[in-house]
Amino acid sequence: MAHGATPEPTNGSGWGRRIRATADMISNGLNVIGTLLILALVVLVNADVLGRNLFLAPISGVPEIVSMSIVAIVFLQVSQAFRMGRFTRTDALLDAIARRSPRLRAAVELIYVAAALALVWFLLSASWPLFEKAWERGTYVGTVGDFTAPEWPVKLVILIGCAALIMQMLIAGAIALSGLLGRGNGGAAR
Repeated sequence: MAHGATPEPTNGSGWGRRIRATADMISNGLNVIGTLLILALVVLVNADVLGRNLFLAPISGVPEIVSMSIVAIVFLQVSQAFRMGRFTRTDALLDAIARRSPRLRAAVELIYVAAALALVWFLLSASWPLFEKAWERGTYVGTVGDFTAPEWPVKLVILIGCAALIMQMLIAGAIALSGLLGRGNGGAAR
């Protein structure tokens, strides 16, 4: 297990483990899609560079594709990054707290997760109307006659990534709450 990764709960009901397994499978799947998108961008950018330098024929739309793909990659991989404990934070203070009081660490974890959930929920709520607008109006990036791509797929990926992140945060919050109540290993929820 990676340092800081959310541990598997040692207790809990069968449905809790199934929910956790399903959320983890979704996060892993999105992460794989994000990784494949990175590989596709590597091929695309290299083909564009070769086309420019060898044949004086660049590939149209590469800057637009790269900029949209970077956003998509971030949101495809964010839930897995959270699940594996790779969000920016300091564990030194939490580890010191855990040595004195595992329940206090669980309380701090719960506060962290609650604040993060509020932020991600706000992002999801703000992104939904942008997706609807892009879908209904058919907005696109690029220049007509050269290259255009619809914006809605990236807006949809943002919504999916936020939803997957919320699932992982709810699981981390449940583990922290369990540790706060003294029912498991929630003191090491992340």
